Amino acid sequence: MLDRFLNNVEEKRLFESNQKVLLAISGGIDSMVLLHLFEKSGFDYGIAHCNFQLRGNESDLDEEFVRKQVLIHGVPAFFEKFDTEEYAKLSGISIEMAARELRYDFFEKIRIENNFDFIVTAHHQDDLIETFFLNLSRKTGIKGLTGIKVKSRKIIRPLLFADRVEIENYASLNYIDFREDSSNNEVVFQRNFLRHKILPLFSELNPAFKKNILASIENLKDAEKVYSGFLSSEKAGVIVKNKNETEIKIQALIKSSFPKILLLEILSEFNFNATVVDEIFKSLSTESGKQFFSKTHRLVKDRNSLFVSTIKENGDKIYYIEKDDIELFEPLDISIEKFPSENFQIVKEPSVACLDLDQIEFPLLIRKWQQGDYFQPLGMTGFKKISDFFIDQKIPIHEKENTWILCSGKKIVWIMGHRIDNRFKINDQTNNILKIEIK
Repeated sequence: MLDRFLNNVEEKRLFESNQKVLLAISGGIDSMVLLHLFEKSGFDYGIAHCNFQLRGNESDLDEEFVRKQVLIHGVPAFFEKFDTEEYAKLSGISIEMAARELRYDFFEKIRIENNFDFIVTAHHQDDLIETFFLNLSRKTGIKGLTGIKVKSRKIIRPLLFADRVEIENYASLNYIDFREDSSNNEVVFQRNFLRHKILPLFSELNPAFKKNILASIENLKDAEKVYSGFLSSEKAGVIVKNKNETEIKIQALIKSSFPKILLLEILSEFNFNATVVDEIFKSLSTESGKQFFSKTHRLVKDRNSLFVSTIKENGDKIYYIEKDDIELFEPLDISIEKFPSENFQIVKEPSVACLDLDQIEFPLLIRKWQQGDYFQPLGMTGFKKISDFFIDQKIPIHEKENTWILCSGKKIVWIMGHRIDNRFKINDQTNNILKIEIK
């Protein structure tokens, strides 16, 4: 098995012999075999262990066991404890998903801080088959059916050439000590239910079941390459990448060869699952303003487009423009200039505000607009709520929420990028002008 392991690393070009890798070591048989292979191979490695505190004293004994292994092997090691159940509750996700997020976030943090080139996990062929069936049961596209990749960005899985039986035999022949995870024998979790209840029935039905599934997954990987190449050209006519968001043009999407599949492939990159994508697809012919969320992104349906943006924490930051400032970079990149009114030509662009400087009270304040805010739109004598102004101007939701306002004292001077307040306009009595431009 050692020779097969080394050949796999070399043939798949998983990493170079002079690179440093971080091994995810739980203490179970798979990870301990992984550790043994790396030790025998002479590669440069470190160890990371997560204590998810899900099995009481057993979890602590796992950690203690791995700590002893660190002393034996004499390599850098990193340990972390998580309140996994609490994290799952707060995030509204399953225990399995919570553990997955916590461990990979931890591994990546350690990798970056300690200059490891890759994270190495002990996934093997049985994990690949289980993942295939889990994804199939959850509703997925062709990419989800290709299973676990041997190399994905900074994560490598060098044991995917072996199955569980081979790993158990290698551990037995080499007297490798390991910790037995009692939860592996429970059927509470989906993966264990598949492992202990469903997949054995398939093997009874056909002894060549595992071999055939693995061959099918390889076929699907080849098909996925062809499929992805076709979709790339389709995506080009549908997507517009803007600075802070991705726009999906609805009419172009509908006219594409396979609109629903194309939408699924586009949105899966933003962590939208197939069920949510179905709802989004149904909304294409409905009214504007509907919102949909993945864990990381928000999608807003406008009249002609779908706008996808990263979910950001709601901020209440306030920025100031002092009297002598000539430039500001946050929250917008703006220039600030002062001019005498004589011969000044007003710039009639929404990204430029030409204001009566003598009516301004410094420091000016920049903040996000709020419900209840009102101003006197340029050319009007009465006041209007900003929310009503947005409706009149048919400004889409995603743009409203990214709109900043400029204030002088308690008065709104400018809905930045849209309209100035009539009280600060330039008139015949204006002597000095303040020009603010969004670059």
